Amino acid sequence: MRSSNFGRTLGGFFLAGGLLAASAAWAAASGGQKYNAPVVDTSQRATYGEISLGSGFTPDPYRVDLFSGGGVDATNIASGCVGMVARSPDFQLDYDAGSLPLIFGVTSANDTTLVINGPNGQWYCDDDGGDGTNPLMSISNPQSGIYDVFIGAYGGNGAPAQLYITELTSRAYNGGGNENRSSGSGYPSSALTAISGERSLSAGFSPDPYRIAILSGGRIDASGVASGCVGMISEAPDFQLTYQAGSLPLRFGVEAGGDTTLVINGPDGQWYCNDDSGGRTDPEVTFRKPQSGTYDVWIGAYGGEAFSGQLFITERGR
Repeated sequence: MRSSNFGRTLGGFFLAGGLLAASAAWAAASGGQKYNAPVVDTSQRATYGEISLGSGFTPDPYRVDLFSGGGVDATNIASGCVGMVARSPDFQLDYDAGSLPLIFGVTSANDTTLVINGPNGQWYCDDDGGDGTNPLMSISNPQSGIYDVFIGAYGGNGAPAQLYITELTSRAYNGGGNENRSSGSGYPSSALTAISGERSLSAGFSPDPYRIAILSGGRIDASGVASGCVGMISEAPDFQLTYQAGSLPLRFGVEAGGDTTLVINGPDGQWYCNDDSGGRTDPEVTFRKPQSGTYDVWIGAYGGEAFSGQLFITERGR
């Protein structure tokens, strides 16, 4: 399953037969000698395999074990790309797009990066968009075609890693799988393991606000959960808070690059939802007299388009 990239151009680089040709600007001012920097070649066979997936694929996420790093400096590929990558793609995806976003992520004990060449010849890059030093990249309106994926090693230190591909949301934070995150009911369930973790906090907690990296969205329409709820959410909670209340209010909010919503199941079993109370397209839910107990939190994607961002929890301000 080889890419056919002849004639692609992007940001001053030319891709001929998939080979990224370095600009002649490398010529030294004194002698006109060229420095032939190592380049990537998407026409070569992917080192760790290839697969064809159509929208709605299972299992989701699809996972590939591999090793990060290589001899090519990704900063020479496109703006925003970092890390040392291999000359050949690490993995190649032939994707038949639908209406869902296409998300790539990596989990590793070492600092990794993502460098992806899409069907349109555009380069997509990320460093730490996931949890910790793990990269995460969401393509909101993916095209059908070939995605050549390179897993970079930040600082050049290659290490074992796992690439995952999903249409749901980021389901591999902390190296976890999707076990205990689906009951098959098609309805949000507080009994499932929270995707981005759980935390116990008491009134007066520090730091305030407490922040968690999240990715919005899922396949469940929140309008069927309770009146006033909107957006597409996952079946498992995105986060779970066990809270010991005091005299202060408790506020949940989201800051993201797109339109998100909040759906919260409180200690009393009631559903609390919001769309844009935080300003612009950010949601906020405030409990003026919060109860002690468990708060299960879902981050919805308004219109179904997933965005990365942060959930924050505060008793004061941001």
